[in-house]
Amino acid sequence: MRLKDPQFLLLLLFLIPVVWVYLRRERSSHPAVRFSDLSVVKKLRPSALIKWRHAVFALRCAAISLLTVALARPQLGRSDSEVTTEGIDIMLILDVSQSMEALDFKPDNRLAVAKQTISDFIKKRQSDRLGLVVFAARAYTKCPLTLDHNVLGQFVSDIDFTDFSYQTAIGTAIATAANRLKGSPAKSKVMILATDGANNAGEIPPVTAANAAKELGIKIYTIGIGKKGKVPMPVQVQDPFTGQVFKQVQMMESDLDEQTLVNIADATGGKYFRATDAEKLKAIYDQIDKMEKTVIKTKVYASFDEKFYSWLWAGFVLLLLEHLLQYTRFRRIP
Repeated sequence: MRLKDPQFLLLLLFLIPVVWVYLRRERSSHPAVRFSDLSVVKKLRPSALIKWRHAVFALRCAAISLLTVALARPQLGRSDSEVTTEGIDIMLILDVSQSMEALDFKPDNRLAVAKQTISDFIKKRQSDRLGLVVFAARAYTKCPLTLDHNVLGQFVSDIDFTDFSYQTAIGTAIATAANRLKGSPAKSKVMILATDGANNAGEIPPVTAANAAKELGIKIYTIGIGKKGKVPMPVQVQDPFTGQVFKQVQMMESDLDEQTLVNIADATGGKYFRATDAEKLKAIYDQIDKMEKTVIKTKVYASFDEKFYSWLWAGFVLLLLEHLLQYTRFRRIP
């Protein structure tokens, strides 16, 4: 609701002196007819209408107020918006090799923390198409580019270690994601590669795959996951006496190949990040989210319907009622 001509509301200020004059006149009024004997009149019970004698003036003030609001033209509006987005297509690439079981991101392992961080990242990109590639010794598309982020989130939560998790094929993972992005009509195409190891599988060298992605207009952000030096790693151990297999935490050297990840990012105009704990990993995805912003253009169309008619009719009805009462039930003797 809005008022088209709100300046007319200033007319309501004139009611202040009108009310003041009316009250002053009522207080200073004197009888106009003289009687020789008022003893009979004093025995009469005052009419209830005397208490309501100011109702006529109140109706007049209310009518003037309503007519003034009608002059200000109340309008009820409706806004329609047209949203145009220049979305970004993003392929999320996640390492699921066995080294992601390392416990340096306590209380969970690296994979669990990465899955939660990626899920939070997906929720922020409502206008973009996102897809998911997971890799270890091989790479495969877990989810193609989609705007259905609920489905994508479910795929992320289902990620687990596989039976080919003992090697890392970074080049193959980049090539798989690039294959999903090459036909994309988006103005901006991005990969976010998160890994904690060195390329030791696959037939495609990582930098070669990155150069091919660059030719397709794809930018790659790389994230090295894990602390430097030795990290706690659960490994399978067999009891030599019973033959029972169980997991035991041992300190093992991290084998992250940072230089390769730097080269991948530099080749495509992206950037390399190092995450040494859960908070740092979340901060990295937040930073990438800010760097790769979707352009959203909004046009707002507004239409308004006139609503002053009801105020106008209400004012005329009160004015007519005031006029009728003034010359009938509340008529005064001059």
